[in-house]
Amino acid sequence: MAGVQTYITLLGGVHPSREECVALLKEGHAVNIAPGGLREQNYSDKTYKLIWGKRHGFAHIAIEAKVPIIPYFTMNIQEAYRSLGRRRPMRWLYERTRLLIFPVCGPFPVKLRTYVGEPIPYDPNITPEELFEKTKAALRALIDKHQKIPGSILSALWERFEVHRKEE
Repeated sequence: MAGVQTYITLLGGVHPSREECVALLKEGHAVNIAPGGLREQNYSDKTYKLIWGKRHGFAHIAIEAKVPIIPYFTMNIQEAYRSLGRRRPMRWLYERTRLLIFPVCGPFPVKLRTYVGEPIPYDPNITPEELFEKTKAALRALIDKHQKIPGSILSALWERFEVHRKEE
C-alpha cells in the first residue's frame, strides 16, 4: 500500500483520514473517493462489476460534511490495460499482503471519456446505507448508459477512429 500512497502523493494527491475528508469538504474542496479502490480497479471484469463490499465510509463523510455526492465514470477504463492480477493466485496474494506485485500490460491507447452524473443532494434524513445504495445505483446507471458491455480492448481502440458529433 505504501507504493500506491507514494504514487498518489507524487500526483499531488493526499490520502486523508475520514475527519480530514470532512474538514476538506466543509472548506469547499472537492474530494475524490473510490469505494472500490484498488480491489475494483484490479479485479473487476469486462462487465464493470462494482466491488464495494460494505464500504460505506464515503456516505458517512458526505452526510457529516452535508455535501452532495457527484458520481462519475470513465468509459473504457478497464480496457486501458491488462494485468495478471485478475488471476486467482494474484488476488489471493493481494488480499493477504495488500501488495500489487503482478505484471501489467498497457496502457493501451483506447478512447477514454469521463461522464459526470447528476449530483445526489445532501439529505439529512438519509442513512449512510441508503446513500451507499443510491450512489451505487447512480454509478451503475452511468456505466450501463455509456459503456459497451462486455468491454473489449479492440472495440475501445476502434472508438478512437469513430466520429462523434455533438448532441444537440
